[in-house]
Amino acid sequence: MEAVNSLQTTGLTNLDDHGETSPREECGVFGVWAPGEEVSKLTYFGLFALQHRGQEAAGMAVGDDDRLVVFKDMGLVANIFDESILSSLQGNVAVGHTRYSTAGGKEWSNVQPMFGASSNGVDIALGHNGNLVNYLELRQEAVDRGLIKPHEESVSDSMCLSMLLGDGVNEETSVFESARQLLPRVQGAFCLTFTDGHTLYAARDGHGVRPLALGRLPQGFVLASETCALDIVGAQFIREIEPGELVAIDETGIRSEKFVEPTRHGCVFEYVYLARPDTQISGRSVNETRVDIGRRLARQFPAEDADLVIPVPESGNPAAVGYARESGITFAHGLVKNAYVGRTFIQPTQTLRQLGIRLKLNPLKEVIAGKKLVVVDDSIVRGNTQRALIRMLREAGAAEVHVRIASPPVKWPCFYGIDFASPGELIANVASSDDPEVICQTICEAIGADSLGFVSVDEMIAATEQPRSQLCAACFDGHYPLGLPAGNPNAEAVRTLMSQNS
Repeated sequence: MEAVNSLQTTGLTNLDDHGETSPREECGVFGVWAPGEEVSKLTYFGLFALQHRGQEAAGMAVGDDDRLVVFKDMGLVANIFDESILSSLQGNVAVGHTRYSTAGGKEWSNVQPMFGASSNGVDIALGHNGNLVNYLELRQEAVDRGLIKPHEESVSDSMCLSMLLGDGVNEETSVFESARQLLPRVQGAFCLTFTDGHTLYAARDGHGVRPLALGRLPQGFVLASETCALDIVGAQFIREIEPGELVAIDETGIRSEKFVEPTRHGCVFEYVYLARPDTQISGRSVNETRVDIGRRLARQFPAEDADLVIPVPESGNPAAVGYARESGITFAHGLVKNAYVGRTFIQPTQTLRQLGIRLKLNPLKEVIAGKKLVVVDDSIVRGNTQRALIRMLREAGAAEVHVRIASPPVKWPCFYGIDFASPGELIANVASSDDPEVICQTICEAIGADSLGFVSVDEMIAATEQPRSQLCAACFDGHYPLGLPAGNPNAEAVRTLMSQNS
């Protein structure tokens, strides 16, 4: 692929990266049906466990049969809810959501759960993790039904989905039946938790792109994007919600139906970066997967003369452990991460801005001085972080810096719920060749490393212990198993680029 020129001429550089230097996670969803329990507090702690999946906004809806109350706001979970708010949210069922914006803007109106009423007065609150590829088609359906105005711009795919779901409920059609009729028409990636204040519902798209787990409490059930959220609320893992499955949970138990025949394409980037290491996906520990990727990386790109293997904390830790074990090179923590530097809206001064990465990472000089280092990170997106990190390590006295990346080069945009940097800004696209060795050497020179190695797509997928045919690796290989969004200019640019290279 003639990356730079092709990307610029097809307009892909217009993709917004929101100023991020790393991939933006998508969202986290949570749901609980537990009469007699403090469901608002269970939801709070569940969302706290899923905070890594979205730090822009959070909210929850709590129902007690008589009413359904939604409380949501911009910011972190701990900053939105306090004891008095949680105590006021009483009920038997709740759904929660923590968000990064992938469709729709950052307005408060797009914070989830979405809330709406059906034509016969049934209230519904919905949380959505993913991104819909036929959003424009669904939006037009909502316009035709009179649910939104034709030129109303600030309507996310999640809001549109919520409106259509509620509009389908009437005296003859239950919430479950409305979902069963709607979901086969919805294309793309979605994990949903929703409630009418009495019953907890969940659904997962037929490809199972995003994870969704079911757990049991002593007096109820829990649904969560990751199993780590089940652990934090004391729920016992039962199983994953299957791709194409719709479930309802109430006092009669669990009711389940398949609304489409599944064709599995789970997101491989969940294993690489998105999910917490203490989560399990499809029966495979995320931490074990990342350690195994590190082992495979050491075999593919050894560094025999190195003195130390150090991770870029925290996401590089497991792969660095695997690399050290396989290579026999001593593992050490050579970088200290400031745990309190999250997303900040306080702009640094020019002097502080020049310090760059030091706001988040600082080297242990006594560990790295005079040493030949293998630095292991989970991914490279734009390369700015790695470039600054290598400079900082050399200033701290590192003799050599050999970078090893526990994923392949990120070359393509994701339309299924993750925001990467603009493809024109992705450092993997700076090379004027599709040859992996040329790409690697070009990036190595750009970031100033002594050597660089990326784990291959095949080795990364092998570490997940999942069949390649059941995983989506579109951001690495450009193969989009769910298709591309219609009417999306960025998707059209990708189609053009693919046709030019075919």
